[in-house]
Amino acid sequence: MHVRCPTPAGGTPTREDGWVNDGVDDRVEIVELARAESERGELVLRERRPASGPASLELRANGVFVMDTLEVSSERAMATAALALVEEPRAVVVGGLGLGYTMHEVLADSRVERCAVVEIEPALVEWMRSGLVPHGPALLADDRVGVVVADVAVALAEARPASYDLVLLDVDNGPGYLVHEANATLYQAPALASARAVLRPGGALVVWSAAEAPDLLDALRAVFGAAEELPQQVRLQERDEAYWLYVARA
Repeated sequence: MHVRCPTPAGGTPTREDGWVNDGVDDRVEIVELARAESERGELVLRERRPASGPASLELRANGVFVMDTLEVSSERAMATAALALVEEPRAVVVGGLGLGYTMHEVLADSRVERCAVVEIEPALVEWMRSGLVPHGPALLADDRVGVVVADVAVALAEARPASYDLVLLDVDNGPGYLVHEANATLYQAPALASARAVLRPGGALVVWSAAEAPDLLDALRAVFGAAEELPQQVRLQERDEAYWLYVARA
C-alpha cells in the first residue's frame, strides 16, 4: 500500500470519531467504520464526510495516515507503468492490497489472466470482501483474483518457481517509508532473490518508491545483475509529485 501524506482535504483530526475542521471545507465528520488489532498494531478504516463534497475512505495504521480513496493517481500510475514493461503479463503478483486501486488497474488489463494479491492484514481483506470498502466485493469476486493472507516475503519464498510474469511491490511507499519496520527485509537481497525466482523469463519485478532509493537499486543489481530507476511524474491534487519505479528483469 502506498504511504502518502494526506491530501489537503485529509487534514489530521484530533479524534477518531466526530467533527473536525480540516482547514479547507470547514467541517468534516469523521466516522470510524472498523478497527482491528494484530501483532503489528492497530488498523483503522474510517470515512471522512465533508459538509460539502463526496465522502472518502481513509486507512490508518498505528494512528498514521496510510492512504485514502480521495486521491489514487499514484496507485493507478504504478500499475499502468509496470504493465507496460512486460509484453505478456498473464500472471501478476500484487504485494499489498491497500484499498484495491493497484489491483483494479491490473485487472483492467485484458492480458492479465491471473492476479495473486498478497496482504498481511486479514482484517483489511475482510473489510474489502464485506463491502465496507464499497468497490471491494466486485474486485475480489473477479475470477482472475486469488487472495493470499501472508507476509509478501514469505509468500514469494513459498511460490512455485517461474510462475509469474510481473511482481509489483506496493507494500509501503518504498524502503524509506515503511508501514512497519519489519518490512525493511522486503527490500533486501534474500526477499529480492525470492521475487526473482518466481519470475518467468522476460518477467519483471517493480517496486514503487516515494523517494530515490540507491540502496534498493544496488540490492536489485546484486540479485538480478541489472536494474533501473524510472522517475514517474504524478499529478496529485493540482500539484506535481515525483515518484520512482525500481525495475529488475528476469
